[in-house]
Amino acid sequence: MIETPQGNLQINGLSKSFGGFRAVNNVDLEIRKGEFLTLLGPSGSGKTTLLMMIAGFLDISAGDITLDGASIADLPAEKRNFGMVFQGYALFPHMSVRDNIGYALSVRKRPTSEIKARVDGMLELVQLQDFADRKPGQLSGGQQQRVALARALCFSPPVLLLDEPLGALDKKLRVEVQEQLKDIHKRIGTTFIYVTHDQEEALSMSDRVVIMRDGAIEQVGSPYELYEHPTTKFAASFLGKSNFLQRPDGLYALRPEKIDICGVDSAGVGPIRLTGNISSVTYFGSMQRVIVNVVDGDPIEVDVDSWRNKQPLTEGMKVNLSWQKGAAVKLSRD
Repeated sequence: MIETPQGNLQINGLSKSFGGFRAVNNVDLEIRKGEFLTLLGPSGSGKTTLLMMIAGFLDISAGDITLDGASIADLPAEKRNFGMVFQGYALFPHMSVRDNIGYALSVRKRPTSEIKARVDGMLELVQLQDFADRKPGQLSGGQQQRVALARALCFSPPVLLLDEPLGALDKKLRVEVQEQLKDIHKRIGTTFIYVTHDQEEALSMSDRVVIMRDGAIEQVGSPYELYEHPTTKFAASFLGKSNFLQRPDGLYALRPEKIDICGVDSAGVGPIRLTGNISSVTYFGSMQRVIVNVVDGDPIEVDVDSWRNKQPLTEGMKVNLSWQKGAAVKLSRD
């Protein structure tokens, strides 16, 4: 039986400067016990720097980090007892899968019987029982990543930190490991803090997502909240795609899949909002991405389910665009 550790982190006013450059700027964030929280943002947004400060690999310039109410800001990384998974796996090539997984317990000089029991439990958790005696070089990339995950979890850390752990995998394998990782999180209840720049990864795996921009938090919420109710133009454009409409009362974001497109002689799902001409159609199998040039506005992107398409959409075709009330979300700021 794998015990559920504590793991409630509180980050208060955390900042990190490198000379005159502030990589993380006054971040406040509560990371709840047992949640899967993802730090999402483009390169240079501060997400990895924030993770490295939580891990203890980087000193903080200002602020505090507490774990279950006690400050860990001055603790070195090895004293924080956090698990860590990197993109490059960092497995010991000369050790078997079993010895890699049990390494943290071995250096802690735990009894042999305890190590064996824990490693057996981890092998079962990541479904690698039949590969226990192999070396990392004899495994696929996905299998190696599962070994790295099992090694990081074997000593029951209160928090598991994952820095773009799936970045080296191809798309199909990446999706498979995402599902496995999400299932493992549900089963063990450890607090996961995950760093990625992949929007789909963040949406599909997380309990909450922290969108970061220029070292600060742009918006925090569940994947549903962030996608359906972005508060800023950056959040709406970085997490998914959005069209932006300027109205007399402010700026609105409108997701491409919420727009209905039809010929000028057909009725849409709502009142006709815009009329324009198709400038391009890109076919993706289940979906078509259509760009429509409209008068007095930026081109509008529309995502159309291929199977619902009642008539061929071609370049130059005149179309009406409509959407239901409430589909466009008003933004609080740019």
